[in-house]
Amino acid sequence: MRKGGDILADELALNGAEIIYHVPGESFLIALDALGTRHPGIRAISCRHENGAAQMAEAYGKLTGKPGIAFVTRSPGATNAVNGVHTAFQDSSPMILIVGQVKRSILEREPFMSYDFRTMFAPMAKWVAQIDDPARIPEFVQRAWSTALSGRKGPVVLVVPEDVLEEMSDVAPSARPAVPSRGGTPRPEDLERIFAMLAEAEKPLVVVGGSDWTESARENIQSFATRLGLPVVTTFRRRDIIDHRLDCYAGEIGIGSNPALLAHIRETDFILMLNDALSDVNTIGAGYMEGFTLFAIPHPRQKIVHVMAGHGDLNRVFQVDLALAADNDATASALAGHPAEAQPGHARWSAQLRATLLKERVPQPCPGGIDLPGVMGWLRERLPEDAIVTNGVGAYATWSQRYFPHYRLHTQLGPISGSMGYSLPAAISAKLVHPERVVVEFVGDGCFQMSSEELATAAQYGANVIIILFNNGLYGTIRIHEENRLDGRANGTELVNPDFLMLAKAYGAHGERVARTEEFAPAFERCLAAGKPALIEMVIDPEAIHCRYSLSDLRARRAARVKG
Repeated sequence: MRKGGDILADELALNGAEIIYHVPGESFLIALDALGTRHPGIRAISCRHENGAAQMAEAYGKLTGKPGIAFVTRSPGATNAVNGVHTAFQDSSPMILIVGQVKRSILEREPFMSYDFRTMFAPMAKWVAQIDDPARIPEFVQRAWSTALSGRKGPVVLVVPEDVLEEMSDVAPSARPAVPSRGGTPRPEDLERIFAMLAEAEKPLVVVGGSDWTESARENIQSFATRLGLPVVTTFRRRDIIDHRLDCYAGEIGIGSNPALLAHIRETDFILMLNDALSDVNTIGAGYMEGFTLFAIPHPRQKIVHVMAGHGDLNRVFQVDLALAADNDATASALAGHPAEAQPGHARWSAQLRATLLKERVPQPCPGGIDLPGVMGWLRERLPEDAIVTNGVGAYATWSQRYFPHYRLHTQLGPISGSMGYSLPAAISAKLVHPERVVVEFVGDGCFQMSSEELATAAQYGANVIIILFNNGLYGTIRIHEENRLDGRANGTELVNPDFLMLAKAYGAHGERVARTEEFAPAFERCLAAGKPALIEMVIDPEAIHCRYSLSDLRARRAARVKG
């Protein structure tokens, strides 16, 4: 006989859980106690906010390819965790959120801190279920694990009433870990069709993205593209899939991407899209946020082959020429192993896109006392190739997006979902998973204050991340929209910030403040040597609002439009 909490802990251990992120709540104390007493090897990380716990679990799933596990109590704990679940859903990150519920005897009576979580999470999770019998915990955990990892990966939510965790059952443990279903290998006839379209194309393009890339899949795609002289771009915030030093790498699509690259993409006549959706952010063709404009709807001008692990995103918006539900590893291997020969002209086309990228990387003048392109270049030279870099959401992220190249797989963590406050929880999670690696967080002043309390979590568990904070006193992205859409009228985007240096020290972190370029390198070295979490506040001129334009540039454009 085991308590439900014991059964739950045993099932998580059986499936290989390594870290549990949580904010302790009375509704799941039995499960926390079972984890601590029965499986002390599973680390339980007590966070400061449920959003932080959920985002740490999401980042774990994105980084490792295994489900990140978070425990939260009933409302408001569950509602606080919604943001992390939404991120996991849009970013295709495997995750299991376990929500403690009130006892079964008082359900449907509007009890204290309770809600119908199955209804609340249904639109943003792959599966939501409530376990009402401790004997079924093994079944539900196994299904949750497999569902999170099968097809297009994503979050699963399990709701467990408090008394289910307390009740005894003689159910046997699962016999083996859950085995997720994998997509198939492309059929020979489909593979031949892909290469026939590729042979006919004059300006082909390979687009790679999505989650759960393995080293073998990466090497196969790089080999395939290099051997056949094909240009490759990565989707939004998946820049680490391809080694940026390779001649085949041509840049990133999505928010803030290079307009010259987008112009090239409009010239293409064949696109091979692998392991990611033709989504809003991946089809931005003009402006700052104009999604679904890069290709014609519903029938793109280009021939498109779209390969995904599941059917759900195939032909969803764009009707493509060949839609394949296939495993990414198997597809990459089949492409690399095909005996096709390079076509005349493809290498020249690829070189043209590569030249556009290299031109994009040439440092441009930066307003203010800190040369941000120079800082990014120095960091790339200083950091190990396997350093993990995280970012949240904001115009500040365009500086690293443009000027910080990636060489190794699984070295970038950023939210496709557009979630502010992501980068610090993600950095902490990455450092807990890989304590031997350098983890650097890029964050804006507004973004940081949406999860800054997790700096206490970093200090408590020795997650010695380095925070590089861009302080320009603005919600920068929204300020850009105000310039473009409201004739520059500001409505709440100016920030009166705390003393970030004192705040870092209050949390037990090392703190630095820099206002000039030459101050950055020695400050960073002191952070590396601090032996504790560290924060560098960079005092940024508001003019340096984006890597492609200043506030003055935006105003000049607006004036020109009015005059025109």
